[in-house]
Amino acid sequence: MINVYNRNFMQGMWQITKAYWFSEEKWKARALLAVIVALNLGHVYIFVLINEWNNTFYNTLQNHDKDGFVSAIGTFCILAASHIIVAVYVLYLQQFLEIKWRRWLTAEYLQTWLHKRAYYQMQLLDHHTDNPDQRISEDLKLFVNLTLGLSIGLLKAAVTLFSFMFILWNLSGSLTIPIGQTQVTIPGYMFWVAIFYSVAGNWLTVKIGKPLVDLNFSQQRYEADFRFSLIRLRENSESIALYGGEVQEQAKLTERFQMVFDNFKAVMLRQKKLTWFTSGYGQIAIIFPLVVAAPRYFSNQMQLGGLLQISGAFGKVQDSLSFLIESYSSLAQWQSVVKRLLGFNQAMNRVEHIADQKVIGVTYGADPSLHVHQLQIDLPNGEELLKDLQLTIHKGDSLLIMGPSGCGKSTLMRTLAGIWPFGQGSVRIPAEQKLLFLPQRSYLPLGTLRDSVLYPYKEDFAADEKIRSVMEHCKLEDLVDKLDQVEDWSHVLSFGEQQRIAFVRAILQQPDWLFLDEATSAIDEITEAHLYQLLHSQLNYTTIISVGHRNTLVNYHKRKLIIDDTGSWRLE
Repeated sequence: MINVYNRNFMQGMWQITKAYWFSEEKWKARALLAVIVALNLGHVYIFVLINEWNNTFYNTLQNHDKDGFVSAIGTFCILAASHIIVAVYVLYLQQFLEIKWRRWLTAEYLQTWLHKRAYYQMQLLDHHTDNPDQRISEDLKLFVNLTLGLSIGLLKAAVTLFSFMFILWNLSGSLTIPIGQTQVTIPGYMFWVAIFYSVAGNWLTVKIGKPLVDLNFSQQRYEADFRFSLIRLRENSESIALYGGEVQEQAKLTERFQMVFDNFKAVMLRQKKLTWFTSGYGQIAIIFPLVVAAPRYFSNQMQLGGLLQISGAFGKVQDSLSFLIESYSSLAQWQSVVKRLLGFNQAMNRVEHIADQKVIGVTYGADPSLHVHQLQIDLPNGEELLKDLQLTIHKGDSLLIMGPSGCGKSTLMRTLAGIWPFGQGSVRIPAEQKLLFLPQRSYLPLGTLRDSVLYPYKEDFAADEKIRSVMEHCKLEDLVDKLDQVEDWSHVLSFGEQQRIAFVRAILQQPDWLFLDEATSAIDEITEAHLYQLLHSQLNYTTIISVGHRNTLVNYHKRKLIIDDTGSWRLE
């Protein structure tokens, strides 16, 4: 059964929901919700009036009452117009509330995901939370849509049931059933028939549709995995083309899509069974109340209008009690969405807790030097990478970190940046000093070339003349006239050009401390020498710490830290 009444599920759903309804937007949101609820109640009242109108209208037909017929048509026009107006604004205002709620939730999730670099830490610490991008973009949308739709639908179903059950009770009269020598009278028998019909339908729907919960959850995950694989193919298209890896990539993509296909086929088969039942159930519901009420009509205990009014009231009661049947697929999807969001929340909380409790203490002090004390760096599996590092780097100094691949050079840079939590020891960084880290692969955001050059600052950070001048110094003169051109620059520019863009950033930003993690690995030695000379001439007071393999880099640094593959180190 869809376990929407499970305590843990309800608590989790409320945990996600309450944040918005008690936020800074709470009064506007609550007022808008109140208007939506009032309109839905008004909608139900219009249905009641239309149900009463059915009695009047069909009785005028049966009685050949021309004046009554014309009057009923006029009444219908008013009711129909009211129904249209309310229906339009119920949908419009509900969508308006939905997008406002989604906007707020998206902002909150993005802030949490980016806070304390959770987006990065989750890659290191949590391998069970797949596709966080989908959870923010798609699952939040579905959560808001389904929560509003199902909640308001349930309220409307309850009010409709309460309104029409009295009509059905009063109109259906009593049914006398002879049992042996006695007779049993059932008051409001049509109401009880509607209850029985709906409860039986709900029970059978649950039995048939139960597997849809897990199937929908799996479908979302398989779809996201397939989409992620396509994105990776696009992002690494050049490398794949150079390796000639199309056959292997197609095999992997086909394998992932096969999982989408197989699971969707299972959804189809289960949905087919459910649709067989719900469609039959709905079609029988059209004629069922007329058949049950026909004996009273043919015995002249009611007129045609009363018969059709009973049929309409029966339909409304049955629809209300069959809310679960009509919403079963949505309820299954809702539960899987809540489950995914709760898992995402828990993963972000775990990461934040680990980040707060990390053994490597990164602090900021008034001392202008950077101090590393008894630093041990570990891999996520606990394996020791670097042990007992003691290091002091004074302002204006320059240090080159060297060693074989995999010895922990880049991980040391991540530790100095405060984003690597595994290990022990302490790092004290000068307070109120501007630090800039240049990784081996420079990040280029979507947008203009100017956006890439100034990242992470906005376009007013530096004047165009200054940008062009620095780009020319960094041997990017061919790009100076393309600052306002929008491209996917990470694919347009070569790896070497991207690294030179990073040097432009460094010179424009004028950091107090500059960390370069193999930032010239794709640049020839002559250009590398030119760029380092440029750094020394343009950044006179900047402390430079570099990671690299080339011996040519020794010429541009005063000291050298050498790390071996056993975790030992020496300072020269």
